Amino acid sequence: MARPFQDLSDAFTVGGYKFGSLVARLTPGPIAQGAVSLLSPGVALSLRNKRSMVERHLRRVNPGLKGLALRRASQQAFDSYMRYYTESFRLPSLSAKQVARTFSVDGFHHIDEALSKGNGVILALPHLGGWEWAGRWMADKGHRMTVIVEPLDPPELFEWFTKLRSDLGMNVVPLGPQAAPSILSALRNNEIVCLLSDRDIQGGGIEVEFFGEKTTLPAGPAMLGIRSGAAVLPTAVYFTPAIDGHQAVVRPPLALDRGGKLREAVATGTQMLAHELEGLIRRAPEQWHLFQPNWPSDPGYGNTASD
Repeated sequence: MARPFQDLSDAFTVGGYKFGSLVARLTPGPIAQGAVSLLSPGVALSLRNKRSMVERHLRRVNPGLKGLALRRASQQAFDSYMRYYTESFRLPSLSAKQVARTFSVDGFHHIDEALSKGNGVILALPHLGGWEWAGRWMADKGHRMTVIVEPLDPPELFEWFTKLRSDLGMNVVPLGPQAAPSILSALRNNEIVCLLSDRDIQGGGIEVEFFGEKTTLPAGPAMLGIRSGAAVLPTAVYFTPAIDGHQAVVRPPLALDRGGKLREAVATGTQMLAHELEGLIRRAPEQWHLFQPNWPSDPGYGNTASD
């Protein structure tokens, strides 16, 4: 999952998140979505540095974006991120029928075909839209899912978010040394693994060209796909205008080189993934929840305190 704004993490206790979750669960979808629209401008106004950063990223996607159009798009990014949290809080209280009613998938056959080969599936996603909703939908369909998430501070907050996802039917593994063995175990069991892949959180990733500028992206999706034989499917889940509406897009598997030199194959595969992520993000850049520096030219890049 995306890390909550550090500003908000500092401002609210674990109890605050629990209270917000309780309110969200008791609030009907139309009212919750309307409340997000009312509250989001104030949040965006109070987090000017985050707004400035997301505007940098939006201009990377669309260099011609400026002025009022840029300001509107950045506000939509805040709207989208707050909708993500509101829906995540509401998900445990919704029935499988409610979750499925407004959810559609383009390209699900790629998942079915990959699972039929018995090597599991890696879904490589950007921090975009409502991926938690898709995870719940997949779990309701009987698919075993492992999701890799960034640890949060304080630990009590991380434990609470882990329980939230576990209640949705997902196996939650914190990003770190034990993540790779857990992923490989899940893939050997022909399960689905979800990796957020548009940000090199741990550092030491593969240099790629991403939206016309050099940066690094995590090597994990390509590396694990090559080692396990699992298909790596670039995937995104978009909000639609409908109340609780979502559409998932699953792209064909990356053409990974499993017979050549590993380092070169991982580098080539990661660059292929970067291009796929560009295409997925361009479909709805205002839903891209990337509020942190992600390129070396970004202020604060490489400084974990900026998260």
